[in-house]
Amino acid sequence: MSSAGLGATTTLLGGSPSGQAASHVNNQTQFTLVLGGGGMKGVAHVGVLQALTERGFVPAQVVGSSVGALVGAAWSAGKSIAELRDIAVNLQRKDIFAVAHADMAFKRMRSPALFRREPLDHLLDRLVGNITFQELRNPLIVNTVDLNSGMQVFWGLEGLDEIPVRDAVFASCALPGYLPPREIRGRFYMDGATVDNLPVGTARILGSDVIIAVDVSASNAFRADTQDEGFASVFARAAEIAMQTILELRLREWTTPPIYYIHPRVEHISAFDFDHLREVVEEGYRATVAALDRPEEWPASGDTGVHPRRPVTVRVQRERCIGCGACLVQAPPGMFVLDAQGKAVVTRAGSLPKQRASSMMMTCPKSGARKISASSSQIGVSFSPRAVSPAE
Repeated sequence: MSSAGLGATTTLLGGSPSGQAASHVNNQTQFTLVLGGGGMKGVAHVGVLQALTERGFVPAQVVGSSVGALVGAAWSAGKSIAELRDIAVNLQRKDIFAVAHADMAFKRMRSPALFRREPLDHLLDRLVGNITFQELRNPLIVNTVDLNSGMQVFWGLEGLDEIPVRDAVFASCALPGYLPPREIRGRFYMDGATVDNLPVGTARILGSDVIIAVDVSASNAFRADTQDEGFASVFARAAEIAMQTILELRLREWTTPPIYYIHPRVEHISAFDFDHLREVVEEGYRATVAALDRPEEWPASGDTGVHPRRPVTVRVQRERCIGCGACLVQAPPGMFVLDAQGKAVVTRAGSLPKQRASSMMMTCPKSGARKISASSSQIGVSFSPRAVSPAE
């Protein structure tokens, strides 16, 4: 590892490299499946469930936020994968979103939401009916937030499992401003993703050996023209960025149980895009099959933290570095320093999970990241510094 000078590089290693302990994860492993929010990108979860169940991987329980709660609820209620796929790829905007014209016209700023509740209620009737959590075929936990107190409430846990599943899922999908909060037991609840888009913390208390977490958010993807798409798109993008930032901070300090992180490549899809649903479902399937086909990247017995941890080569291109120090903030402590000329310098190797590398990609204000190598044994990118990203 070179520690100074033009093109200084380091290789970041982690996880269970080839030749070390094999993964202890198999289709007999007790695991919790965590499905995150992300608007219509969340239909990728249908493909995830298809891939897992085809290989005999059946979650002991599902924890969901927003659309993750919706897909998880439908599966937990007994919908087959074929039924879920058919519903997902044929969804239309009117099935979820109908503008609340009367409220917007007469109540204006006091309107409870931009969209009416009836379309989503009708969809939930179709998916789960009026059953309670106690009547589900598979255990489900739904993440919501109490609008007045700000407290997270996880419906489906003991003592919180006597209500209709549809009410909890509606609340979990009720992004503030878009859908009205749902009243449950005299209190009002909204989208749990506003504070916890991928609720792995809840999964920790459920006693599984490993957590499989599926993240369909995309704050690290550059999104052109959002500013021209209206206030709803701007607000949704702002919420997405905030949710992902909270998630990255949480995962940075994660220890046990180990998490296997799956990130379907749907960052180019808008949260309100109904034109690419089949593509999104297929990408969820592809990403999960790819993960299952790399058992050496799954946590081995005794492992902690977030996986996969692929080798990543980091390079500092001094001619592009402006010395802002953003890389020092996002990288593992001590990996970078600024030298006497105010340029970033790689100082040591460190551990860099895949989702952490992706977040570093967007840290640097200077564009110019490029792959410098990619093979089965080493994955490389340039830190130009428009930071770090594992080659796919």
